[in-house]
Amino acid sequence: MSAAMLKSHSPEETKQLGEKMAVLLQAGDIICLNGDLGAGKTAFSQGVAKGLGIDAPVTSPTFTLINEYEGRLPLYHFDVYRLEGPAEMEDLGYEEYFYGQGVCLIEWAQRVAEVLPRERLDIHLTREEGSEGVRRIHFRAKGDRYQQLVEELMKLVRSGH
Repeated sequence: MSAAMLKSHSPEETKQLGEKMAVLLQAGDIICLNGDLGAGKTAFSQGVAKGLGIDAPVTSPTFTLINEYEGRLPLYHFDVYRLEGPAEMEDLGYEEYFYGQGVCLIEWAQRVAEVLPRERLDIHLTREEGSEGVRRIHFRAKGDRYQQLVEELMKLVRSGH
């Protein structure tokens, strides 16, 4: 398991980080987003969508539970905040998405941890105490694919691209 942390100083920076990560994503990738309300999960998701070439407005699917977008790869954007637990994921047919040809981005993923694939990228966003707008973004890679993804993302960030 590999871990890394970056800071974002604005919602725009958070979006840009998501956009950078998107160029590295492959079909079948599972990205799990966790953090308090307002921590930046949706901003990060918007950046991922932009990086995948999605022009449609991206909003958190709080009431629809999942939004599908077409880009370089299909993006399946879940918001499982309102689910009572993993059993409700069955009703969504989550396995078709998790093991399909798109990228799954799951906000509030800890609520359905029992059904998540063992190999995935967990991202936890937190507000930094006493610093308005600053977010700490923690990446925890579970599996070789995601370790490589985090390493490549850190190289991109350090290079300024």
